[in-house]
Amino acid sequence: MIARIWSGESPLWLLLLPLSWLYGLVSGCIRLSYRLGIKKAWRSPVPVVVVGNLTAGGNGKTPVAIWLVEELQKQGIKAGVVSRGYGGKAEHYPLILTSETTTVQAGDEPVLIYQRTGAPVAVSPERSDAVKALLASHSPQIIITDDGLQHYRLARDVEIVVIDGVRRFGNGWWLPAGPMRERASRLKSVDAVIVNGGVPRESEIPMQLQPGLAVNLLTGEKRDVASLPGIVAMAGIGHPPRFFATLEQCGAHPLKTVALADHQALTAASVVALADANQSLVMTEKDAVKCRSFARDNWWYLPVDAVFDDQRASQLIQQLVSLTRR
Repeated sequence: MIARIWSGESPLWLLLLPLSWLYGLVSGCIRLSYRLGIKKAWRSPVPVVVVGNLTAGGNGKTPVAIWLVEELQKQGIKAGVVSRGYGGKAEHYPLILTSETTTVQAGDEPVLIYQRTGAPVAVSPERSDAVKALLASHSPQIIITDDGLQHYRLARDVEIVVIDGVRRFGNGWWLPAGPMRERASRLKSVDAVIVNGGVPRESEIPMQLQPGLAVNLLTGEKRDVASLPGIVAMAGIGHPPRFFATLEQCGAHPLKTVALADHQALTAASVVALADANQSLVMTEKDAVKCRSFARDNWWYLPVDAVFDDQRASQLIQQLVSLTRR
């Protein structure tokens, strides 16, 4: 229903317009207060790069953050990552992730980034506190923030917006009548716009999410996902249909698909019930980090990587490298 409202297919969005106007007024006033200096943003002594969205829902932001960290690591740059830690509830903040940190504490995306990149990661609702904790403990040369485009209390040197190239901005309205956190005009003030799939427009950097081999949660064995028997697919991400479409493109045709809410908490009982022992339960890597502690031998995840075939992506990395060497 939400997807139909936000796309404009359902006329119910008209009923929500007054709330959208209120949302837009409040968010606009907040941003203006920082631009006018009424509110002060905290500035880090090392460069800060924000990877964010203009819309609610999954756009491929976390794979882009991972790509940035890994590309900077290849250049010998030590990057740290901060996040709000949505979906997690830590005993204290800021929380610096370790190999023992759970998704219950830190949220799924920070744990995923930590496990994929090995970079230092800190979470806090106040992102400046997370940055300070990383600076004190790991001395990163640059900070990547996973989300936080609208978190103006943290000053930033580079803003990168990730767009779903297929859904783009829906009906174009602010939440809750539409998917927008900020209007599309905000793109004029950011440093780079990355488009995940679809047809990019002029000045937008095209990106594709490329799937790898399916990985068994218990053993680490890797297989072509199409070779797995009796696939049941589950996805607890911002836009589950994208994951299911990826499986189809890989030649895997699920017997059943289960769409879950983004960041939804998972229990052993709820996940075990989705597939029989003779079937293969295939999930996203974001779901897998929540299931490792109670995984079964027929559970697999399909990792995806942000892939670029555009010189502007390389230029963006070099821009970030230059920032660290000023």
